[in-house]
Amino acid sequence: TELATLGLKNQRLVLNGVLTPASSGDEMADAMARRAFAALAQMPPMLATLPRFTIPLKPMNMVGLKAIRSLLNPNELLPPESIVAVVPTDLPGLSELIDELEKSGHGAIMTMGKGGVGKTTIAAAIAVELAHRGHQVHLTTTDPAAHVTATLNGIVANLRVDRIDPVAETKAYREGVLAKCAKDLDAAGLALLEEDLRSPCTEEVAVFRAFSHALNDAQRQFVVIDTAPTGHTLLLMDATGSYHREMMRQMAVGKPAEAIDHGNVRGVSTPLMKLQNPEYTKVLIVTLPETTPVLEASRLQNDLRRAKIEPFAWVINGALSATATSDPLLRVRAASERDVIARVTSDLATRTHLVPWQAEQPVGAEALGHLVHAGVSRSTP
Repeated sequence: TELATLGLKNQRLVLNGVLTPASSGDEMADAMARRAFAALAQMPPMLATLPRFTIPLKPMNMVGLKAIRSLLNPNELLPPESIVAVVPTDLPGLSELIDELEKSGHGAIMTMGKGGVGKTTIAAAIAVELAHRGHQVHLTTTDPAAHVTATLNGIVANLRVDRIDPVAETKAYREGVLAKCAKDLDAAGLALLEEDLRSPCTEEVAVFRAFSHALNDAQRQFVVIDTAPTGHTLLLMDATGSYHREMMRQMAVGKPAEAIDHGNVRGVSTPLMKLQNPEYTKVLIVTLPETTPVLEASRLQNDLRRAKIEPFAWVINGALSATATSDPLLRVRAASERDVIARVTSDLATRTHLVPWQAEQPVGAEALGHLVHAGVSRSTP
């Protein structure tokens, strides 16, 4: 719609990765096809009017020239791997991860990763399970595209849910600053302050302030924070670091450097220090068992480590290799997950937890509970 408003009306709709199940009656393949059909049935009218091209789901990840050349070949045959048994995995699931998270009795739990890997679902599942175990839990998100409330689809005892809304937080921040300072300013000073509060930096400060408040809540309960996709998360981390450095600079005025000890001053704990404290904050990197999401996740981990934040665990979401699919195409995709999962477990993560692909979308407390306790189905030849 935005492109059409700008006069760019020569548009086409490309539907990528559409699965046509084999006539095997496989539950996973049929469920995947149902999801696609339901999504297309709810397509906005503007999209539905566009000329449409469909590209079928391929058996391999689109990495490398051979894979890219095969993308538009509708007659491509399945490779021989489709008749080979998928090697089952023995990685623990979400329930075992929550067992570890629960030991502290409180603290911040942050889900991070590339967009579309299921951060919101994993965050909601963890929050619901902790609440079901009798803990007080605050679930919030910094992701403007996240739909935490829709994912929960109901009220859960012991669980408070909200989101850090940039618009609302910025409005509240501006009003608070004006209420505090307006009485001491003349008309020119007030106009200057109002202009300053309209800058993009104001939103960053307001969102960061709300994020800091959420972190503080973790001193007495569990706070599960569903973060924005990788790039936005790094901006938040940068704001956290900037705040930390400014706070330490102000404290250092008139004091010798050794008295500050990089901010480890008694009674002082900045947001960055809370994030760096593995006893206070557990960072979970969420990814899919595919090449590109794992690459993005590894880069995120490197950025976190440069900020002296060590991830607690990786969660590999939507693993076909953890199901008993019999569909030939899905079995090839499941087999292709082996090398990706092996890289995570051997080279990247100190803890790895695997979540099987779900036939039914995990929406609502009951479905999220099933996701937590989803067993790993062993694939058969």
